[in-house]
Amino acid sequence: MTVEVTTFAIFFGLILGTIEAFGKLSKRSVFRIPSIFRIPSIMYIDFIRGTPLFVQILLFYYSIPGLIIGITGDPFRVDPILAGAVCSINSGAYNAEIIRAGIKSVDRGQMEAARSLGMTEGQAMKEVVMPQAVRLIIPPLGNEFIALLKDSSLLAIISVHELAKNGMLYVSKTFAAFPTYISVAFVYLALTMGISHILGYIERRLGVSDRSE
Repeated sequence: MTVEVTTFAIFFGLILGTIEAFGKLSKRSVFRIPSIFRIPSIMYIDFIRGTPLFVQILLFYYSIPGLIIGITGDPFRVDPILAGAVCSINSGAYNAEIIRAGIKSVDRGQMEAARSLGMTEGQAMKEVVMPQAVRLIIPPLGNEFIALLKDSSLLAIISVHELAKNGMLYVSKTFAAFPTYISVAFVYLALTMGISHILGYIERRLGVSDRSE
């Protein structure tokens, strides 16, 4: 369950983060995105990054259903697994800032040079700017993925049976706290190291051209 939630959150968090990053950058003519998307993107990123994931989980699982019940009077409950989608929403805001910073860190002269060679703005972004930006955003994205894996343990508060919750349930039955929680810690360590190795491999692959220069 921990792997499933984390994978889901990484996948949709990347999609959402990319959309919001371009939305926040919509003031730049190169993105050809209506500026109306800029304000909602900024509000979303600021709210998510300015509030704890723990509070967001409680808001999504308890507060929103309570508001719907208060308005409609009908019973309403969010499935705990579905509530795990809030991890995607949280990750999307951080990914958006990472992607935006990566794009903006590419020297503007790269775009101008590509344009002078006859490329359109879209071609220059796809062929010149984005490949350089990807190299810059991989390391911070890796840190975000690792943090997301560990933060998935917060879903235990709404009874999602991920790694930490199952550890708690086992301790409640056996009272073997130390062996259980040290085992849980080592499983998290193994998972985070796995992500680190995968990202390290990707970084090395992307750095091949750098070493050949």
